[in-house]
Amino acid sequence: MKQLRTYLCLLMYLLALSITAQEADALTYIISGEVRDNSNGKKLENVNVTAPQRHLATVTNADGRFTLKTVSRPEYITVSHVGYKTQRIALTGNNSGLKIRLIPVNIVLKDIEVTNQDPQVLLAEAIHHIPDNYCQSPELMQCFYRETAKKRNKFISVSEAVVELYKTSYEYGPAPDRVTIVKGRSLVSQKSSDTLGLRMQGGPTEIIFLDVVKNRGLILDKDELTHYLLKMSDPVTINDRMQFVVKAIPNDDMLPYALYHATFYIDMETLAFTRAELSLDMHDSDKATRLMLVKKPRGVRFKPKELTLLVNYRQDEGMSHISYIRSTFRFNCDWKRRLFSTGFTAVNEMVVTDRQPCDKNPIPRKESFGQRDSFSQMVNNFNDPDFWKDYNIIEPTESLEKAINKLKKTRK
Repeated sequence: MKQLRTYLCLLMYLLALSITAQEADALTYIISGEVRDNSNGKKLENVNVTAPQRHLATVTNADGRFTLKTVSRPEYITVSHVGYKTQRIALTGNNSGLKIRLIPVNIVLKDIEVTNQDPQVLLAEAIHHIPDNYCQSPELMQCFYRETAKKRNKFISVSEAVVELYKTSYEYGPAPDRVTIVKGRSLVSQKSSDTLGLRMQGGPTEIIFLDVVKNRGLILDKDELTHYLLKMSDPVTINDRMQFVVKAIPNDDMLPYALYHATFYIDMETLAFTRAELSLDMHDSDKATRLMLVKKPRGVRFKPKELTLLVNYRQDEGMSHISYIRSTFRFNCDWKRRLFSTGFTAVNEMVVTDRQPCDKNPIPRKESFGQRDSFSQMVNNFNDPDFWKDYNIIEPTESLEKAINKLKKTRK
């Protein structure tokens, strides 16, 4: 929990920028498309799209769109989402503009299979099986990271990067893991004339410190779990595999820090954690503020509204690997003696797009991104449609594209 409190924080002052950029190896084959619910046509966000033979992956954006780039055409891709039947799409010829419809799964289980499970025992067993279910050798992962900030309903900052992550065995905690920026940019940055801005600390290190399975001190520590009431919920499917669902409800008001409302998805066969959803308990605003806020200007009042986390894991070759992390901060700020407050929203998301075995840490400590560093200060402020070239990224949504274009016009 202490590691989470030092990572999840906001600094309220204006942005500065610096340069970091390198080139990637060429990826020439492009697969793109849109994913919707087959029953109602709803666009599906955060759907996993993978090329298993290549260890390549991405997720869909808020419009259900995705793009996946490879060096050659794979035989197929898999498309999976919580509560839907996994689709395996064979690839032939031109595979741009795929229209994919996922079918919701109706679950039929005997009551005894779910209701007789003790959530405390189940969670303890899942934690015990972490060494069996997660990679025990180091890996080098390539990830795409995006950080956005909105003031009311308008974007004031958009930054993104390709990063490399060196991840050690799940026998160890997150301390030896390192991340570095390969190539990054800021599409929109806050104006120097803004009276109040925001800056996130930690940036792409979130995939190190928010990996709840590796960094068990966040919530899965044995002592930490004693502060929660555990309950079973209805099962779901993820990637055609049945999942136990365990909810953790805060049950200790005497602690000096805020707890989380959490939901864990646990594979029924392997007892691997597949997904974790966390939402900070906001009933004590002072506790929530101490976790979220590091510094603010004199005279500004900070009112926390939301802090939510989503952590996904993907099973590949019999082992589970971190695949996607998203964090959302929402809060209000106002100056004393002013009538109206201003709402801010900050969203960080990162998807693991590629991974390879790696025995030796290739990221020198001096080049690694620090837990106190600000990502937006370390990338150039510019927009180039060919900037990402062959990298796999999370497609920007239409609203984000429109906001960036509008801001560029107003600031000329």
